[in-house]
Amino acid sequence: MIKKPITIQIPSGLEARPVALLVQVASQYDSRIHVEVEGKRVNAKSIMGMMTLGLETGEKITVEAEGSDEEAAMKDIEKYLSTH
Repeated sequence: MIKKPITIQIPSGLEARPVALLVQVASQYDSRIHVEVEGKRVNAKSIMGMMTLGLETGEKITVEAEGSDEEAAMKDIEKYLSTH
């Protein structure tokens, strides 16, 4: 299992479209992937779950990936959240 703090750098925060794209990135992997912020933990492959977090630019989250492709999953998720 990999657990990593990431700061969201998407200019618009995680509104509907960026959340959908994040879910697409996470869904490419077999690993279980969760996002945690302020005690709330949701499945990163769930659009509804991710929308409930209401994440904004500059917010710090913890991403957790566990499975056979966890390293690749973490790399892509971090890249998505840090560069858009």
